[in-house]
Amino acid sequence: MTTVHPTYYELVYAVVRRIPRGRVTNYGAIADFLALGSARMVGWALNNCHHIGDVPAHRVVNRKGELSGRNHFGTPVMMQQLLENEGVAVQNDRVVAFDQLSWHPQELGDDWDILC
Repeated sequence: MTTVHPTYYELVYAVVRRIPRGRVTNYGAIADFLALGSARMVGWALNNCHHIGDVPAHRVVNRKGELSGRNHFGTPVMMQQLLENEGVAVQNDRVVAFDQLSWHPQELGDDWDILC
């Protein structure tokens, strides 16, 4: 029997799907958690997920809390609107209270094993 392993992009999407509503994480935290690739590779994966409806890519920002991926959404303000719809305040293209709203994939704990 052949075991099928998820691709890097699929692993990124699995992590992003688990970011709680109203919380954010950053590209580097996902890359570090997966112990594969780089923050840039996570960004590439998310730039290719717009055809997948259940990946909340708007919850991933850069390490400073800035909406660095905002130009990859339908409009430059869509990412901000999606975050604000979840109660995340954004000002000057940056998440307000980023440190308090930041979520790290390590919070998945043993649940991560189920995803792979």
